[in-house]
Amino acid sequence: MQVTFGIDVSKSNSTVCELIGESKNELTITNDRPGFIQLLHELAAFSKHPQIIFEATGVYSRRLQAFLEDYGYEYVVLNPLKAKKEMDMGLRYNKTDKTDAYHLALIQRLYRHPVNQSESQTYKQLNALSRFYDQLTSDLVIAKNRLHQALQSTFPEIENLFSIARGKNYWQIVARYPHCDLVRKDDKKQIINWLMKLKGIAFNHAQRTTDKLIELAHLAYPVVSCSDIEVQQAQYYARRLLNLSNQRQRIITKMVKLAKTLPNHDLENLESIPGFAQTTAVRVLAELGDLRRFSNPNKINAFIGIDPGRYQSGEMDSNLSITKHGNAVARKLLYRAIGQIDNAAKTNPCHIA
Repeated sequence: MQVTFGIDVSKSNSTVCELIGESKNELTITNDRPGFIQLLHELAAFSKHPQIIFEATGVYSRRLQAFLEDYGYEYVVLNPLKAKKEMDMGLRYNKTDKTDAYHLALIQRLYRHPVNQSESQTYKQLNALSRFYDQLTSDLVIAKNRLHQALQSTFPEIENLFSIARGKNYWQIVARYPHCDLVRKDDKKQIINWLMKLKGIAFNHAQRTTDKLIELAHLAYPVVSCSDIEVQQAQYYARRLLNLSNQRQRIITKMVKLAKTLPNHDLENLESIPGFAQTTAVRVLAELGDLRRFSNPNKINAFIGIDPGRYQSGEMDSNLSITKHGNAVARKLLYRAIGQIDNAAKTNPCHIA
């Protein structure tokens, strides 16, 4: 007798529909240890492991996945868009949690989706680190914009100190001299000696930077005084940018160390692509995971979301733009990586570019 469990996962509860032959049993569990133990008792009632299907609901469904893997149950995780499409094809009439769980069980019985190929803990950790890196990058952009805004009232000219207004040395200088009057208070020798403590700045470089910093300070006409809150804001965001930058570097170091423990030299293979620096290579590996779990290239394209859409009506059959239904972070990474490959191809051509 065929047994299928359809599970509709939400934030704190999950609705479970047990489809046993032609009969069904529905219950609601909490998404915590007692709830999962209750689900385990339901699953253990059958001598053969039931088929289990649920939609990917981000952080909420990950708890259910972890529980099922811990107890050795295979499962199907369905993309919500795909689930909706299959339910709409004659299955979905009323929209409730109970009907969703029931319809998930029905479409698994109808379409027999293959079970998910579980990845190793290393790949999961790499993916989690990659997502943390992505969040820190977003925070970095916000902090840069806020630093720029604060400097407009204190010392806007300092943004012309280097060719680009970013980088660890630039942020350290801003943290020390967030207001033009602070530059005027120090003598030239003090500034030079302090600059020489920064990474990569020797005496001649420090002297040139000091001359330009003093020149910019004399050009500036600040809106506020040294004691106003905008100065503290500029210092705060400069230091935050330094912290974010250091944290990102620590994450990449940890990712590289993890990736090198993988048995198939995936990181080295990606780094061999011209234009792929270590950061790009390890993040692409983290987002794509073990490519060996895909049976053909089309499935990789669908996972990333670069598979072409299709429009068919009557005698008309045409391809549309990419679906964008897959991994948005991987899509963004690969888009930038292609640009890097193209730039590298000018001096180091390869078959990709």
